[in-house]
Amino acid sequence: MNPLMTINGERVSADKRIGVINPATGAEFATAPDASREQMDRAVAAAVAAGREWARDEGRRVEALKAVADAIDANVEELSSILTSEQGKPLSAAAYEVGETARWIRAAADLELPRETIVDNASVRTELLRRPFGVVAAITPWNFPLLLLGWKLGPALRAGNTMVLKPSPYTPLATLRVGEIVQEVLPPGVFNVVSGGDELGAWLTTHPDVRKISFTGSVATGKLVAAAAAPDLKRFTLELGGNDAAIILDDADPAAIAKGVFWGGFINCGQICAGIKRVFVPEHMHDDVVEAIAARARSVRMGPGTDPGVQLGPIQNRMQFDRVSGLVREALDSGATAVAGGRPMDRDGYFFEPTILTRVREGMRIVDEEQFGPAMPVLTYKTLDEAIERANATEYGLSGSVWSSDVERATKVAEQLDCGTAFVNDHLALSPDVPFGGSKWSGIGVENGPWGLEEFTQLQAVQRPQV
Repeated sequence: MNPLMTINGERVSADKRIGVINPATGAEFATAPDASREQMDRAVAAAVAAGREWARDEGRRVEALKAVADAIDANVEELSSILTSEQGKPLSAAAYEVGETARWIRAAADLELPRETIVDNASVRTELLRRPFGVVAAITPWNFPLLLLGWKLGPALRAGNTMVLKPSPYTPLATLRVGEIVQEVLPPGVFNVVSGGDELGAWLTTHPDVRKISFTGSVATGKLVAAAAAPDLKRFTLELGGNDAAIILDDADPAAIAKGVFWGGFINCGQICAGIKRVFVPEHMHDDVVEAIAARARSVRMGPGTDPGVQLGPIQNRMQFDRVSGLVREALDSGATAVAGGRPMDRDGYFFEPTILTRVREGMRIVDEEQFGPAMPVLTYKTLDEAIERANATEYGLSGSVWSSDVERATKVAEQLDCGTAFVNDHLALSPDVPFGGSKWSGIGVENGPWGLEEFTQLQAVQRPQV
């Protein structure tokens, strides 16, 4: 495997390369280009040069995006294999991500850029247009590298922008391959992919020709991106971390909700920003709910993503594996109980047992922080008002959910959660036509649907006299 960067429609190597680790073995299995400052400058220059013509023809953009989606779908088997090798998720989950990437791009292609008349009288007519920014810098994370590429690429290009995208250095390979594939259907310079480490991201976000930044990743890095954008007032959208709470009401059936709650927290081995990170259960229901969820944790099939029938793969990288291990160990040392899991698996790679923790409390880092791994703390509450207050007592505000046999009652509770998306009897039901974003430290701006498209545009009022 010898992936190359794509700059101005050409496949480009680099003098230096970065190692890519297979999380199922913990060993390096490939390398990716480590772009130089000069190569990054070339990518931005190519995006600038392509921008005027790309922004001019809306119909061409729509057809090109549909062709991009078709090209991704046509290469699902290859892309899934690469994605599983570098990210760790099961092949079925990788194939699903590739398919969803194409679906999101098609949905963006179908969005409208309305031209609104806001004043129309005897003397003047004023129309409101949405125009592209120019060059968009996109930075994607390691948990869903292709899906988040689709979330950004589709609306950015639909709006008439061009893009330079930097994937996470942990998972650059599938993204680099997509960059190669879509050059068959996109004009040179419209979409450029450069890979490298944090230094490359800093160069990209401070480049004077970048006018918009779209970033998905940690809160700490998101704050750095916002600071980098400030000197020349770049616009930015930040989709950051979460500490999502699931509140189980006292009329819920533990057996009926166990599957949804478990997978709401453990999909992608818990490595998802909008996954369940804390579960609040009425005191009298604690044992029944915990056992129903723990039974799922004990029976789930975990292993290398290439093995048949595997449901959960490894944690993606050593740093995150050590963080999850440390948070669980610290909680156990402070009095928590692991009713399922609780330790790393005795095998190669970054495998950690699906873990359900009880006897936890606020003040423990496993509760207060985003663990981003296969560990779920379960807390008890006495009153519903208390549960809502504790669920909201966090710096995060991405998603949340309420579980009940009474949908109307649960909906009223969901509306009191301080988060961008509140689910009832579900979690992570994401769609390209529903806005996704967070409050507080979980982000600024939204993605998806017409609202996400607008994030990649700037308003222009065009006023003219009536003739």
